[in-house]
Amino acid sequence: MIRPLILGGTTEAGRLAQAVADAGIAGIYSYAGRTAAPKAQPLPMRVGGFGGIDGLVDYLGAEGITHLIDATHPFAASMSAHAVEAARRAGVPLIAFERAPWTPGPGDDWRSVPDMAGAVAALDGPRRRVFLAIGRQHLDAFAGLSQHRYLLRLVDAPDGPLPLADAVAVVDRGPFTLAGDRTLMEAQDIEVVVAKNAGGDGARAKLDAARTLRLPVIMIERPAVAPRPTAGTIEAILDWLHHPADLGV
Repeated sequence: MIRPLILGGTTEAGRLAQAVADAGIAGIYSYAGRTAAPKAQPLPMRVGGFGGIDGLVDYLGAEGITHLIDATHPFAASMSAHAVEAARRAGVPLIAFERAPWTPGPGDDWRSVPDMAGAVAALDGPRRRVFLAIGRQHLDAFAGLSQHRYLLRLVDAPDGPLPLADAVAVVDRGPFTLAGDRTLMEAQDIEVVVAKNAGGDGARAKLDAARTLRLPVIMIERPAVAPRPTAGTIEAILDWLHHPADLGV
């Protein structure tokens, strides 16, 4: 029996879960537990960490997992590294459902930076109104740039004071639209956007809105992850579940 574990949390992971359920495959969907109310999925769900690599290895064995699918956010580098090592130890084939990174097109004004520290350095300067579209985990890195006014978009309402002196938080969950993001950015008089190069469709609208408004984007590139087999479509993942050797796993 095929029993995959999907490490999820992205729009694409949700679509994959639906496809797995529609195919009658008895999979499990795992959330990291960073949001208060995770979106319901058509597969049995588990929420929370595994307790490191050893915990994930134990879980794979206890649940009889036959395939491991890493469909986490491209910036969840630690989880991806744990998945690679846990799959190796457990002897479970693994694949990453990897969405292509965004690339600039005509009319885009992007400045690529390698990491969060690079984004902080790129914002050092006179006061600006910044759409800091990076989630909540790395807000502390920008606390020293108190001259700026920040717009944040968070999945959950802040449970305490924000680490930024001048910030407004909008609580919303994607996927987002060009019209909606343009309206939001105009209402907040945004002058620059800071984004992670996550790829995919769910959060691309802010980049399209920045283009139409002729705003610069500071683009944080993806962290390096351990080598692993990858696929970019749901169809390829479903085929791999039945024929893992086709991708050299």
